[in-house]
Amino acid sequence: MNYIKNPPQTDWQQLAERPVFNYDELVDTVQNVINAVNLEGDVALKRFTKQFDKVALDDFEVSAEEIAEASAQVSEELKTAIGVAQSNIAAFHKAQNRSEDFVETMTGVSCWRKSVAIDKVGLYIPGGTAPLFSSILMLGIPANIAGCKEIVLCSPPNEQGMIHPAILYTADLVGITKIFKVGGSQAIAAMALGTESIPSVYKIFGPGNQYVTCAKVLVQQRGIAIDMPAGPSEVLVIADKTGNPAFVAADLLSQAEHGADSQVVLLSDSNSFIEKTLEAIKEQVEALPRKTIALRALGNSKAILLESLDACMAFSNLYAPEHLIIASDFAEALTEQIQNAGSVFLGNYSCESAGDYASGTNHTLPTNGFARNYSGVSLDSFVKKISFQKISREGIQNIGKSIEVMAEAEELIGHKNAVTIRLKSLNDV
Repeated sequence: MNYIKNPPQTDWQQLAERPVFNYDELVDTVQNVINAVNLEGDVALKRFTKQFDKVALDDFEVSAEEIAEASAQVSEELKTAIGVAQSNIAAFHKAQNRSEDFVETMTGVSCWRKSVAIDKVGLYIPGGTAPLFSSILMLGIPANIAGCKEIVLCSPPNEQGMIHPAILYTADLVGITKIFKVGGSQAIAAMALGTESIPSVYKIFGPGNQYVTCAKVLVQQRGIAIDMPAGPSEVLVIADKTGNPAFVAADLLSQAEHGADSQVVLLSDSNSFIEKTLEAIKEQVEALPRKTIALRALGNSKAILLESLDACMAFSNLYAPEHLIIASDFAEALTEQIQNAGSVFLGNYSCESAGDYASGTNHTLPTNGFARNYSGVSLDSFVKKISFQKISREGIQNIGKSIEVMAEAEELIGHKNAVTIRLKSLNDV
């Protein structure tokens, strides 16, 4: 990690920038994939699957037999752990299922909203260097609670043409029946546009690499909703002398091992704490199977010494992290200062891994600074809010004059007449 001591505030914006890549070249590549899937359907999917996943497939849909075989390969210990996570995630998201009150804005004028599930949603689950079956829990559970009628899941196959057993087991556990062996930007294109095998959906969810993220952004321009334009995973840790350097080092490495393009940031008002944490990182990284990936991510990462915890909070709000950990005995006292963050972990025992897997909160979160204007996935992500109103005779008499005056001021006389004709009918009675 790069260690920066007491940078002036004028440098903060530059320090808060993420690693960059050639976006224009990426867009061209992904757009070509989307266009091919649009024109050729399954033919294009077969070609891209052979090119990128190194396997030739005749049929993309996962069979019931494959799901049963996968379930048998998952250990009972893992099944139990997944069950604990499933229960906690379901409890947290069911609590978000609240009806809204009817509001009488004035006598005779009633307004309310109703949540209606999005009929068809698509879930993308990475399966490359890390099979993220936990994301199925985070997306499939709220989709089912919301009442989505059709849930389509795409995940890349390995060179044997199979999807990781834990992914298939978890998908079956949460009731997803349409599972397809398609990955990358071509999977996003398939769910957005539809092919002979894969049905189109109305909204696409799920993490992925830069190609997947770019594809989600591009299909959004075609009218397909997405959860958020998320990029590489990231964590920012704020720690003081009451933190535990070994804990913080482990938290930073847990994110660094996600991918070489991940970024981790440590902020502290204690030089001694940062130095101890950097030493702990050097020691712990040696034991990681994904050491090479973690080290590359650390090369893009920073430890920054600032003058106070208040300054750390100000930098964090500028950075707008996906995950924010406050490793301090005084963490809760700082929460009122949080303005921009995807998900927050308070205290020395609230590791980010808990949110990734089993505490109950959703781990599908805004990255790359999008926490400034996006929330993480929740039950609301899977529903539309439809507003209703009912106006009585007394209500139109109470509100009608205001509508007429405003419509006439905007020179929309048809709008005015829609009220005037009703008021006149009441006066003629």
